[in-house]
Amino acid sequence: MRMLLIARLDTHTSNEAIRNGTMPKMIEELLEHLKPEAAYFTVLDGGRSCVMVFNLEDPSHMPAIVEKFFLDMEADVELHPVMNTDDLRKGLAALGGE
Repeated sequence: MRMLLIARLDTHTSNEAIRNGTMPKMIEELLEHLKPEAAYFTVLDGGRSCVMVFNLEDPSHMPAIVEKFFLDMEADVELHPVMNTDDLRKGLAALGGE
């Protein structure tokens, strides 16, 4: 299932990761693990954030994904199932109608 992950990193924790040089490695490990179809890095609610779209093959993989953010970055994390345009068309077609 295609998922949207939004993670807002704790400022103090991410500042320390930048200062000690561990932030690039953490980001690369997340990208390698999730293999997102899209990954964006921005500011949300005044803090460092990342937004990724990736495929969640099984819900049992959720702890391995979110715990990295919780433990390493003390992040606030959201996960939402999402559709692309083709998924939406397919879903709407299944409704019948005209």
